[in-house]
Amino acid sequence: MKLEFELLKLEVEGPVMHLRLNRPSKRNAINNTLVREIQTAFVHLPDGIRVAVLSGEGAHFCAGLDLSEVTEQTVAEGIVHSRGWHAAFDQVQYGPVPLIAVLHGAVVGGGLELAATAHLRVAETSTFYGLPEGQRGIFVGGSGSMRIPRLIGVSRMTDMMLTGRVFDADEGQAMGLSNYVVGEGEGLKKAFALAHKIASNAPLSNYAITQALPRIAEMSPAEGLFVESLMSAIAQGDEAAKLRVRAFLEGRAGKVGKSS
Repeated sequence: MKLEFELLKLEVEGPVMHLRLNRPSKRNAINNTLVREIQTAFVHLPDGIRVAVLSGEGAHFCAGLDLSEVTEQTVAEGIVHSRGWHAAFDQVQYGPVPLIAVLHGAVVGGGLELAATAHLRVAETSTFYGLPEGQRGIFVGGSGSMRIPRLIGVSRMTDMMLTGRVFDADEGQAMGLSNYVVGEGEGLKKAFALAHKIASNAPLSNYAITQALPRIAEMSPAEGLFVESLMSAIAQGDEAAKLRVRAFLEGRAGKVGKSS
Protein backbone atom coordinates (compact mmCIF):
# COMPACT_ATOMS: atom_id res chain seq x y z
CA MET A 1 0.00 0.00 0.00
CA LYS A 2 1.52 3.30 -1.12
CA LEU A 3 0.85 6.14 1.29
CA GLU A 4 0.19 9.59 -0.14
CA PHE A 5 -0.35 12.63 2.06
CA GLU A 6 -1.25 16.27 1.72
CA LEU A 7 0.54 17.62 4.81
CA LEU A 8 3.18 14.98 5.49
CA LYS A 9 6.31 14.06 3.59
CA LEU A 10 7.25 10.38 3.82
CA GLU A 11 10.65 8.95 2.90
CA VAL A 12 12.10 5.50 3.54
CA GLU A 13 15.78 4.81 4.17
CA GLY A 14 16.20 1.07 4.63
CA PRO A 15 14.44 0.11 7.87
CA VAL A 16 13.78 3.75 8.83
CA MET A 17 10.70 5.77 7.89
CA HIS A 18 11.07 9.55 7.95
CA LEU A 19 7.89 11.59 8.39
CA ARG A 20 8.15 15.35 8.01
CA LEU A 21 5.34 17.73 9.03
CA ASN A 22 4.80 19.84 5.91
CA ARG A 23 2.93 23.06 6.76
CA PRO A 24 5.92 25.42 7.04
CA SER A 25 3.85 28.52 6.23
CA LYS A 26 1.72 27.71 9.31
CA ARG A 27 4.74 26.75 11.45
CA ASN A 28 3.49 23.17 11.07
CA ALA A 29 0.39 23.88 13.18
CA ILE A 30 -1.72 20.76 13.50
CA ASN A 31 -5.13 20.73 11.84
CA ASN A 32 -7.61 17.89 11.43
CA THR A 33 -6.06 16.72 8.18
CA LEU A 34 -2.58 16.51 9.67
CA VAL A 35 -3.82 14.57 12.71
CA ARG A 36 -5.52 12.03 10.47
CA GLU A 37 -2.46 11.69 8.27
CA ILE A 38 -0.17 11.11 11.25
CA GLN A 39 -2.48 8.37 12.47
CA THR A 40 -2.71 6.79 9.01
CA ALA A 41 1.07 6.74 8.64
CA PHE A 42 1.49 4.69 11.80
CA VAL A 43 -1.44 2.38 11.07
CA HIS A 44 -0.13 1.58 7.58
CA LEU A 45 3.64 1.42 7.97
CA PRO A 46 5.54 0.50 4.80
CA ASP A 47 6.89 -3.05 4.77
CA GLY A 48 10.20 -3.57 6.52
CA ILE A 49 10.08 -0.45 8.70
CA ARG A 50 11.69 -0.94 12.10
CA VAL A 51 12.01 2.66 13.37
CA ALA A 52 10.35 5.99 12.55
CA VAL A 53 11.78 9.53 12.62
CA LEU A 54 9.50 12.58 12.85
CA SER A 55 10.61 16.12 12.01
CA GLY A 56 9.17 19.42 10.82
CA GLU A 57 9.69 21.26 7.53
CA GLY A 58 10.87 24.87 7.73
CA ALA A 59 11.96 26.86 10.76
CA HIS A 60 9.86 25.07 13.39
CA PHE A 61 8.96 21.57 14.48
CA CYS A 62 5.37 22.43 15.36
CA ALA A 63 3.71 25.54 16.78
CA GLY A 64 0.70 23.63 18.11
CA LEU A 65 -2.99 23.44 17.36
CA ASP A 66 -4.37 25.31 14.36
CA LEU A 67 -6.75 27.51 16.37
CA SER A 68 -8.71 28.53 13.27
CA GLU A 69 -10.38 25.10 13.31
CA VAL A 70 -11.66 25.24 16.89
CA THR A 71 -12.79 28.81 17.55
CA GLU A 72 -16.47 28.06 16.93
CA GLN A 73 -16.69 24.51 18.23
CA THR A 74 -19.45 23.43 20.58
CA VAL A 75 -18.58 21.52 23.74
CA ALA A 76 -19.59 18.25 22.09
CA GLU A 77 -17.52 19.01 19.01
CA GLY A 78 -14.57 19.90 21.22
CA ILE A 79 -14.72 16.51 22.95
CA VAL A 80 -14.82 14.69 19.61
CA HIS A 81 -11.91 16.80 18.35
CA SER A 82 -9.79 16.04 21.42
CA ARG A 83 -10.58 12.34 21.29
CA GLY A 84 -9.45 12.28 17.68
CA TRP A 85 -6.04 13.57 18.77
CA HIS A 86 -5.96 10.95 21.53
CA ALA A 87 -6.60 8.14 19.05
CA ALA A 88 -3.94 9.41 16.67
CA PHE A 89 -1.30 9.97 19.33
CA ASP A 90 -1.96 6.61 20.97
CA GLN A 91 -1.31 5.03 17.59
CA VAL A 92 2.03 6.85 17.47
CA GLN A 93 3.23 5.99 20.97
CA TYR A 94 1.81 2.47 21.00
CA GLY A 95 2.35 1.71 17.34
CA PRO A 96 4.57 -1.13 16.13
CA VAL A 97 7.90 0.75 15.93
CA PRO A 98 9.95 3.15 18.09
CA LEU A 99 9.71 6.82 17.17
CA ILE A 100 12.45 9.47 17.36
CA ALA A 101 11.32 13.11 17.14
CA VAL A 102 13.73 15.75 15.83
CA LEU A 103 12.91 19.10 17.43
CA HIS A 104 13.86 22.60 16.33
CA GLY A 105 12.35 26.05 16.68
CA ALA A 106 8.88 26.07 18.21
CA VAL A 107 7.74 22.98 20.09
CA VAL A 108 4.65 24.62 21.48
CA GLY A 109 1.21 23.52 22.68
CA GLY A 110 0.02 20.65 20.54
CA GLY A 111 3.52 20.42 19.09
CA LEU A 112 4.84 19.55 22.54
CA GLU A 113 1.98 17.08 22.97
CA LEU A 114 3.04 15.42 19.71
CA ALA A 115 6.71 15.41 20.70
CA ALA A 116 5.78 13.74 23.99
CA THR A 117 4.43 10.73 22.08
CA ALA A 118 7.93 9.94 20.78
CA HIS A 119 10.12 7.39 22.50
CA LEU A 120 13.25 9.52 22.04
CA ARG A 121 13.61 13.25 21.33
CA VAL A 122 16.60 14.96 19.72
CA ALA A 123 16.53 18.75 20.17
CA GLU A 124 18.55 21.22 18.15
CA THR A 125 19.82 24.32 19.94
CA SER A 126 17.08 26.52 18.41
CA THR A 127 14.36 24.51 20.16
CA PHE A 128 12.04 26.25 22.59
CA TYR A 129 9.13 24.76 24.51
CA GLY A 130 5.89 26.41 25.57
CA LEU A 131 2.32 25.65 26.64
CA PRO A 132 0.40 28.90 26.04
CA GLU A 133 -3.03 27.38 26.63
CA GLY A 134 -3.57 29.41 29.81
CA GLN A 135 -3.07 32.66 27.87
CA ARG A 136 -5.43 31.45 25.13
CA GLY A 137 -8.24 30.62 27.53
CA ILE A 138 -8.10 26.94 26.65
CA PHE A 139 -6.71 23.67 28.02
CA VAL A 140 -4.51 20.98 26.51
CA GLY A 141 -6.58 18.48 24.54
CA GLY A 142 -4.09 16.30 22.68
CA SER A 143 -3.05 14.06 25.59
CA GLY A 144 -0.62 16.61 27.05
CA SER A 145 -2.06 16.43 30.57
CA MET A 146 -1.19 12.73 30.64
CA ARG A 147 2.08 12.55 28.68
CA ILE A 148 3.95 15.77 29.51
CA PRO A 149 3.87 15.42 33.34
CA ARG A 150 5.46 12.01 32.92
CA LEU A 151 8.44 13.78 31.41
CA ILE A 152 8.73 16.92 33.55
CA GLY A 153 6.25 16.59 36.43
CA VAL A 154 2.95 18.34 37.16
CA SER A 155 4.57 21.37 38.79
CA ARG A 156 6.62 22.39 35.75
CA MET A 157 3.71 21.85 33.41
CA THR A 158 1.50 23.96 35.67
CA ASP A 159 4.09 26.76 35.56
CA MET A 160 4.23 26.63 31.76
CA MET A 161 0.45 26.77 31.41
CA LEU A 162 -0.31 29.38 34.09
CA THR A 163 2.48 31.82 33.28
CA GLY A 164 3.36 31.12 29.66
CA ARG A 165 6.92 30.31 30.69
CA VAL A 166 9.13 29.20 27.80
CA PHE A 167 12.13 26.88 28.14
CA ASP A 168 15.08 26.73 25.74
CA ALA A 169 16.83 23.61 24.46
CA ASP A 170 19.27 23.29 27.35
CA GLU A 171 16.58 23.85 29.97
CA GLY A 172 14.37 21.30 28.23
CA GLN A 173 17.21 18.79 28.23
CA ALA A 174 17.82 19.32 31.95
CA MET A 175 14.17 18.75 32.85
CA GLY A 176 13.63 15.73 30.60
CA LEU A 177 11.87 17.14 27.53
CA SER A 178 14.65 15.82 25.29
CA ASN A 179 17.12 12.95 25.38
CA TYR A 180 19.82 14.65 23.29
CA VAL A 181 20.75 18.23 22.40
CA VAL A 182 22.73 18.81 19.20
CA GLY A 183 23.85 21.78 17.14
CA GLU A 184 21.59 23.54 14.69
CA GLY A 185 21.02 21.42 11.59
CA GLU A 186 22.45 18.29 13.21
CA GLY A 187 19.21 16.78 14.49
CA LEU A 188 18.39 14.51 11.58
CA LYS A 189 21.93 13.13 11.40
CA LYS A 190 21.78 12.22 15.09
CA ALA A 191 18.27 10.82 14.81
CA PHE A 192 19.11 8.61 11.85
CA ALA A 193 22.24 7.31 13.58
CA LEU A 194 20.11 6.38 16.58
CA ALA A 195 17.38 4.95 14.35
CA HIS A 196 19.71 2.59 12.51
CA LYS A 197 21.24 1.48 15.81
CA ILE A 198 17.79 0.76 17.24
CA ALA A 199 16.73 -1.00 14.03
CA SER A 200 19.56 -3.49 14.58
CA ASN A 201 18.01 -4.64 17.87
CA ALA A 202 15.80 -7.71 18.07
CA PRO A 203 12.29 -6.55 17.01
CA LEU A 204 10.59 -8.19 19.97
CA SER A 205 12.96 -6.45 22.38
CA ASN A 206 12.19 -3.06 20.83
CA TYR A 207 8.49 -3.81 21.03
CA ALA A 208 8.70 -4.79 24.69
CA ILE A 209 10.63 -1.61 25.54
CA THR A 210 8.17 0.72 23.82
CA GLN A 211 4.97 -1.14 24.70
CA ALA A 212 5.44 -2.90 28.04
CA LEU A 213 7.77 -0.48 29.83
CA PRO A 214 5.44 2.57 29.93
CA ARG A 215 2.52 0.40 30.99
CA ILE A 216 4.49 -1.33 33.74
CA ALA A 217 5.52 2.08 35.06
CA GLU A 218 1.83 2.90 35.65
CA MET A 219 1.02 -0.35 37.48
CA SER A 220 1.22 -1.16 41.15
CA PRO A 221 4.59 -2.69 42.11
CA ALA A 222 3.19 -6.21 42.47
CA GLU A 223 1.34 -6.14 39.15
CA GLY A 224 4.20 -4.44 37.36
CA LEU A 225 6.78 -6.94 38.52
CA PHE A 226 4.58 -9.86 37.44
CA VAL A 227 4.15 -8.34 33.96
CA GLU A 228 7.91 -7.73 33.87
CA SER A 229 8.49 -11.44 34.50
CA LEU A 230 6.12 -12.39 31.71
CA MET A 231 7.67 -9.94 29.26
CA SER A 232 11.21 -10.97 30.20
CA ALA A 233 10.41 -14.64 29.61
CA ILE A 234 8.72 -13.92 26.29
CA ALA A 235 11.65 -11.83 25.06
CA GLN A 236 14.25 -14.38 26.19
CA GLY A 237 12.35 -17.15 24.46
CA ASP A 238 12.53 -15.41 21.10
CA GLU A 239 15.04 -17.00 18.70
CA ALA A 240 16.58 -13.63 17.81
CA ALA A 241 17.35 -13.06 21.49
CA LYS A 242 18.92 -16.50 21.86
CA LEU A 243 21.21 -15.83 18.91
CA ARG A 244 22.35 -12.53 20.42
CA VAL A 245 23.01 -14.03 23.85
CA ARG A 246 25.04 -16.84 22.26
CA ALA A 247 27.06 -14.27 20.30
CA PHE A 248 27.84 -12.38 23.51
CA LEU A 249 28.83 -15.53 25.42
CA GLU A 250 31.08 -16.61 22.55
CA GLY A 251 32.79 -13.21 22.40
CA ARG A 252 31.24 -12.23 19.08
CA ALA A 253 29.32 -9.23 20.45
CA GLY A 254 30.62 -6.00 21.93
CA LYS A 255 30.58 -5.32 25.66
CA VAL A 256 28.89 -2.35 27.28
CA GLY A 257 31.04 0.76 27.34
CA LYS A 258 31.01 4.51 26.87
CA SER A 259 30.68 5.54 23.22
CA SER A 260 30.71 8.96 21.60
